[in-house]
Amino acid sequence: MGPRHFDWRRLEELATNLLVRAGASEQHARTVAQSLVHADLRGIESHGLARLPIYLERINAGVIRLDSEPKVIMQEGATALIDGDNHLGAVVGMAALDQAISLARQMGVGFVGVRHSNHFGSCSYYAEQAIERGQILLVLSNAPEAMAPTGGIRPFFGTNPVAVGIPAGKQPPFLLDMATSVAARGKIALAEKRGESIPADWAIDSEGNPTTSPQAALAGSLLPIGGAKGYGLAMFIDILCGILTGAACGPGVRSLYDNLEHPQNIGHVFMAVDIERFWPLSVFQRRMDAYINEIKSVPRRAGIEEIMIPGEIERRNMESQKSKGITLATGIAKELERLCAEIGLDLRDACIEE
Repeated sequence: MGPRHFDWRRLEELATNLLVRAGASEQHARTVAQSLVHADLRGIESHGLARLPIYLERINAGVIRLDSEPKVIMQEGATALIDGDNHLGAVVGMAALDQAISLARQMGVGFVGVRHSNHFGSCSYYAEQAIERGQILLVLSNAPEAMAPTGGIRPFFGTNPVAVGIPAGKQPPFLLDMATSVAARGKIALAEKRGESIPADWAIDSEGNPTTSPQAALAGSLLPIGGAKGYGLAMFIDILCGILTGAACGPGVRSLYDNLEHPQNIGHVFMAVDIERFWPLSVFQRRMDAYINEIKSVPRRAGIEEIMIPGEIERRNMESQKSKGITLATGIAKELERLCAEIGLDLRDACIEE
């Protein structure tokens, strides 16, 4: 099967069915499927359905638990700690999001730490839902070692993502979602699958030399954004998500792909802010719209048609792909086709007629 357009709702159903057949509850399976398709809709295919095969492999290997629920093990004032009990990451992430927003509505702010979680997809999945609920959300997560500290050549930190979602009114919301590395490791893995080279400023090889080879980059180390500044940010995220919560940190976070014997024990932090403790939401949204309009009216450089805000390109991708269909890379489509065939499903049922 070559590149084809797929209906996003049908892809959600197929992914849900695959996870249910693997033992997940209908509700949990749908949460994970929605998180993956969300990333594909935004054009972030490194965090989309490309991750479903390894999720299923880890379930089958017994290193992800499906017979439990994330638990709030401490809640005091505006803070809470959740033990994910090694469940699917998106299930744990949703529990943390709900808890953070609940605390914010009670206390004005909700700060929730998470331990014993797994890869939870794209941070923007949670930020989008907080925006829809009229909340500001900060999401942090640590990740398996992939990036060396500045001056080092051996990976220590993960690409440790950060996302911030802030609602607006008529204008698109502010949604910053980024890794603390120049590029996410998933993008390099996709380049390797496609036989493509990578920019020379993304990574170093195992000897510390810049490389354009995805294979050498994956065997070496990713580079942090902004040099030492990105290193500092990655360390800060690891401290909050790992040391503060009791999750693993640094090289202690287990690999998603290369370790099918041990849980990942990833840590997250969700911090929600109730806007209405400061302004009526409608007033805040009007102020945001005026602010964004001012940014967009800044004189542009030659050849630039429009100034966009963080998350706007991805939002337009989402709108386009919801109407035209998601394009899956050939390798991803083939893997999904194989998984579907194993349980009597047909990926072609999700194709859009062209």
